[in-house]
Amino acid sequence: MRKRVLIIAMAIIICGIISIGVHQLSKSRTFQVFGELIHQVDTNEKVVALTFDDGPTENVPDILAILEKYQAKATFFLIGEEIITHPDEAELIVNAGHQVGNHTLTHKRMIFKTPAFIKHQIEETNQLIRQVGYEDEIDYRPPNGKKLLLAPFYLYKHNIDTIMWNLEPDSYFTEPQEKMDYVMEHVSQGSIILLHPMYDQTGGQLEVIEGILARLAEEGYSFVTIDELKNLAR
Repeated sequence: MRKRVLIIAMAIIICGIISIGVHQLSKSRTFQVFGELIHQVDTNEKVVALTFDDGPTENVPDILAILEKYQAKATFFLIGEEIITHPDEAELIVNAGHQVGNHTLTHKRMIFKTPAFIKHQIEETNQLIRQVGYEDEIDYRPPNGKKLLLAPFYLYKHNIDTIMWNLEPDSYFTEPQEKMDYVMEHVSQGSIILLHPMYDQTGGQLEVIEGILARLAEEGYSFVTIDELKNLAR
């Protein structure tokens, strides 16, 4: 009886360790089992990449106006269903010369999903991105940053890069000033900054974008797309 209890206890411990390992792997910003993952670029140039997740929404024109003010290029990781709802805003992003990436069709977490589901989520979104006029390479960002084996394996087979980030002020702060200060304290050459302005109705996220651009520009930084950042790697 005692031996059986010990076996059960060991099994529970092993399952717990495996679960912790899977959880850590799924949310890692710096590692995945298959394919290329980029969270920051080692570069000699004083550049950063601003990236915006979700959307497109009616906030796009305001975001683009701020970027144009600072002559900044950015990368927008768009959701397929939102492109269907807001095709004009998606076209505005493309026509303004920004990079467009794939953030899946429905923004479902891409873990514990079938290969068919993963294929549909990525390929349908890529088609929608092409339909709004984007012709360059399409990178991918997993919803909520979650990934395990099957989605990275699909991306690896199709030569699609996974783009993560090394700065995400939205994870730590709610006030615009705190977010700006966080970025300024932790930014470095080649940083990839993640922001979420698409569903903001307060104007706070627009304030954050402008504040980051203004303060980094004063420090001598330029703002490039993810693909441009890759080309500047040393």
